[in-house]
Amino acid sequence: MSKQERYQAISEQIVQCVGGMDNVAGSAHCATRLRIMLKDSSKADMDALDRVDLCKGVFMTGDQLQMIFGAGLVNDVYDVFSKYTHTENMSLTDIKNASAKKNPLQVAIKSLSDVFIDIMPGILAAALLMGVTGVMNNWSVVQNNETLHALNRLASLASSGIFAILPLAVCYSATKRYGGKAILGIVMGAIMLDSSLANAYDAASGAVIADVLHLFGFPIEMIGFQGGIIVALMIGYVTAKLDIFFDRKIPDVVKLLLSPLCTVFVATLLLFTVIGPLGRELSTLITNGLVWTTQNLGVIGYMLFAGVQQIIVITGLHHIFGAIEAQLIADTGRNFLNPLMSVALMGQGGAVIGYLILHWKNVRAREICIPSFLSTLFGISEPAVFGVNLRYKYPLVAGCIGGALAGAWVYLSNLAALGFGTTAVPGLAIADPANNGYVNYVIAHLIALAGGIVLTVVLAQFNAEERKQRAEEKKLNALPTLDAQIEFFYAPLAGEVRSVTTCSDPMFAQKTMGDGIVITPTDGILISPVNGKVVMTFPTRHAIGIAAENGAEILIHVGLDTVSLDGKPFDLLVKEGDEISAGQPLMKIDLDMIKKAGLSTETPMIITNLKDFEIVKSGNTLLGEAVMRTV
Repeated sequence: MSKQERYQAISEQIVQCVGGMDNVAGSAHCATRLRIMLKDSSKADMDALDRVDLCKGVFMTGDQLQMIFGAGLVNDVYDVFSKYTHTENMSLTDIKNASAKKNPLQVAIKSLSDVFIDIMPGILAAALLMGVTGVMNNWSVVQNNETLHALNRLASLASSGIFAILPLAVCYSATKRYGGKAILGIVMGAIMLDSSLANAYDAASGAVIADVLHLFGFPIEMIGFQGGIIVALMIGYVTAKLDIFFDRKIPDVVKLLLSPLCTVFVATLLLFTVIGPLGRELSTLITNGLVWTTQNLGVIGYMLFAGVQQIIVITGLHHIFGAIEAQLIADTGRNFLNPLMSVALMGQGGAVIGYLILHWKNVRAREICIPSFLSTLFGISEPAVFGVNLRYKYPLVAGCIGGALAGAWVYLSNLAALGFGTTAVPGLAIADPANNGYVNYVIAHLIALAGGIVLTVVLAQFNAEERKQRAEEKKLNALPTLDAQIEFFYAPLAGEVRSVTTCSDPMFAQKTMGDGIVITPTDGILISPVNGKVVMTFPTRHAIGIAAENGAEILIHVGLDTVSLDGKPFDLLVKEGDEISAGQPLMKIDLDMIKKAGLSTETPMIITNLKDFEIVKSGNTLLGEAVMRTV
């Protein structure tokens, strides 16, 4: 029997022992345990479960069944079990809190942030390339030199790729985020951009749509969804839920054939009959409303437009403004929307710089903030908005206010553009030179930039999460280096150190996975106890495996049952494969969040492969003190 067949047999046995497939509400795993959320825990046959192949122990916590398989093995068992029970990509936290009341705005912002994390590298690379090629297009030396012209054309092609298929990328990421098969999101994204459909930008400009279907007497215009980010998010969510629904309802014998067929067809039907038209109506409403404010509310209208325009970028509806800008130039010869959109963008760039100033010593902050700001200089704000500002919320607000302040200057200086399609630094080329237009263009952008920077720094002082984050970074930067000796293991956390036999979790207390210590931490900074290498991390970031230079294999499990928190209290500072030294920060931990969830912060540090060691320090222990040594 192959490993795959063995794990499949284990999965089938578990399902039978817990009362059938309908009693499985969700599944997940931690460093050593398969965790199964049951609808009715009384149906579980604990004696039979304890005899499941490869299982080292089993116990019930509330409605959550925990089966001990061990590090590494549990990953393989979970992969097969979750597919068999159709619970892959499901969070136990989401299941337990499904009925909890949540702030709809917070849910929407979190969803947007999650969806764009996966596709952010592509957006960032394309944004910078687009900015560079936008500038080079205006250089005659590039146009007159074959090699430079060829390189510029190739760079232009590389930069436009992600934006041409952005709805597809968003649909893919959204489907994956909400628990569906990612490939079905790609299929739906391709349908949104199918070449047989009329181009959405042409339709927005007033082009006649010749291809109209009639479904039960209702007309359906066959128009594509170029720039339709909101529609892509909506259909990605729907596709994921349809995929989960059909996977559960269709018998296994025909599931592979019928489930994706039903998902794609029903999603396509909803796309063209409900979701697409709804998204377009929203687009029209927002666009007309914003233009009305600029034309009827004077300086207030200009400030409102510049203040919220980047919010519209989040939805993808900003592409509609191109048709309005073209009409403005045709009617008046001047485009007042262009500088407003440009300063709105620059406000977000300023917010990124403000955030960077606050976190300059944070390497990861520099890695994302610097290229994100550079992209705004060339007229691309998506990396700044999605990569930084939306994620931390208060910089987004600061950037919007900075843009609004600059919008007032646009109105007062009668600033406008003679074209459209380019903003920020390249946009200076199309600024109307009348009334000191070039000077006013620069002043407006400096106002937006400075406003974004200053307001981000100011608002950070009133943001509890920001203050906490900066305090943690200050602690990390102040950590002393350890002069590590190979035979010692150093305290990874400050707190009370005890033998692992006193741990509240019976699996650790019984030394099922190995011997070691347990720490009740008093501070949320976790450091490496040895020189070595990170060999294992988890998507939920609650545990880390280390191969020490003295040969020890170490598992640090932060808190008990913390896998259910879906990674929220943990900020992992290293990745698998990293070489680490004793005393190096590995993770930041929000201990208060763990406690508020009603979970223990006890952190076992287990040596899984060595038995010849002794505890040399117990009780209250400082971070980095020697706590064990080999003998």
